[in-house]
Amino acid sequence: MEKKEIYTYEAPWLIYGMDWSVRPDKKFRLAIGSFVEEYNNKVEIVQLDEETGKFNSKGGFDHPYPTTKIMWIPDKTGCKEDLLATTGDYLRLWKVTEKGVQTTALLNNTKNSEFCAPLTSFDWNEVDPTILGTSSIDTTCTIWNVETCQVKTQLIAHDKEVYDIAFAHSTDQVFASAGADGSLRMFDLRSLEHSTIIYESPELMPLLRLSWNKHDHNYLATFLMEQNHVVILDIRAPSVPVAELHGHNACVNSIAWAPHSSCHICSGGDDRQALIWDLAAMPRPINEPILAYNAGGEINTLQWSALQTEWVAIAFQKNLQILRV
Repeated sequence: MEKKEIYTYEAPWLIYGMDWSVRPDKKFRLAIGSFVEEYNNKVEIVQLDEETGKFNSKGGFDHPYPTTKIMWIPDKTGCKEDLLATTGDYLRLWKVTEKGVQTTALLNNTKNSEFCAPLTSFDWNEVDPTILGTSSIDTTCTIWNVETCQVKTQLIAHDKEVYDIAFAHSTDQVFASAGADGSLRMFDLRSLEHSTIIYESPELMPLLRLSWNKHDHNYLATFLMEQNHVVILDIRAPSVPVAELHGHNACVNSIAWAPHSSCHICSGGDDRQALIWDLAAMPRPINEPILAYNAGGEINTLQWSALQTEWVAIAFQKNLQILRV
């Protein structure tokens, strides 16, 4: 059978959360989360059958509220338990087996259990998978030990809502966060009494997401709310972007660095485009992407597979598509 360049799966609902599994024995497996504006939402696990070229559902589970993020345990050896984490009202851990999916933990760090500030995002540390950090609209970031289900530390990270958190890829100590106050800040778990402001957006427009370069942790990418460009930052020269990627005609919704290259990044947005950029010429201006794909709708999220590095997954409307790049 000739290898296709695009495979599509249609879900029964709008897709928002999404992540590739990194287990070597589960190639082409993704988890996708629904965006339904009510309490009852879903997460579904799908896997591509390479012989038939079709995605098969491998089970799923009900989820309260839409997932703000979904992530598989970053276990590239496949030795650990097959776990999935989700955020929404709380941080939840799920164990995936051949028999189905069970909740293993519901983590809530508010002393008053009646109320929980919604979690906007999280990141699972690749160097030490016992560590997971969440970001919340209550201005805090919380670092968890997911084995003991205990809080390692909680800190007020921003002046307003925190929209994203991400660990630097070479360390279990350094992470960054971005938020509604328009700042991107860097923290070190060994000295939490101070943080470094890496970037502040013009007029302090909210920063929605951030992403560390997977090979060179000097570089970060972020984007502003309702803006059509991606900002590339160098932590050695903070405050002024090292590059701005202007290729979208509508707001950017998602960014993902290549897992196998330090100079490639993908962006997706409301203009239905997924664009791949080559940043090798920095600090010279990067004027246009090297690849562009037009999707059938506004791209809500995209992910570059760490296991199969020639594949990028995008989600638009009810469709999950994987594209060979």
